[in-house]
Amino acid sequence: MTTGGIVLCGGGSRRLGRPKALLPFGPETMLKRVVRIVGEAAAPVVVVAAAGQELPDLPPGTLIARDRRPDRGPLEGIAVGLRALGDRVEAAFVTGCDAPLLLSAFVRRVIQLAAGFEVAVPAVGGRDEPLAAVYRVGVLPQAESLLAEDRLRPALFFDCVPTRRIAAEELADVDPTLQSLIGVNTPEQHLAALKRAGLAPPPDLQITDQP
Repeated sequence: MTTGGIVLCGGGSRRLGRPKALLPFGPETMLKRVVRIVGEAAAPVVVVAAAGQELPDLPPGTLIARDRRPDRGPLEGIAVGLRALGDRVEAAFVTGCDAPLLLSAFVRRVIQLAAGFEVAVPAVGGRDEPLAAVYRVGVLPQAESLLAEDRLRPALFFDCVPTRRIAAEELADVDPTLQSLIGVNTPEQHLAALKRAGLAPPPDLQITDQP
């Protein structure tokens, strides 16, 4: 199954106090790091950003698409990304730009386990992880239908298309601590992720936590 990547970065970053996409993470921005990692397992990779959103330098060959309407959440980004990939691939691994501890081996495993299904999504601790999942391009009509009805939760996909839920045990050998599912939403989480990755925070890093 030919598989591309979709990295969503158009959401707000109110708790971080600055755009997640531009957040420093070692020698890269967080967005560039996530695009690079996804690109080690899937190609091409499309970044879906908000209209007018500033983006950092990205790896060569990265595609860029823009949300058609604001405040539509991840489902809008998934639909835009799938449309941008078009007939280049059969499916796409979808993640957010706030997952800097993502492992390429994790991406490959989810792609592998998607065989024979329209969607493959990790289900850990009773919770689906729609932004660490694989979606076939063929689910685009269902995504557009849900958007048209203002039913914006990606999890609604799972009720209307054949979905493979992936247990933590099936990922344990490639990502024993499931660090690929750790998101960065606050300054404290950013610093913790840097530490976990063995990276020092830049000396000029100034992040103000906001309500």
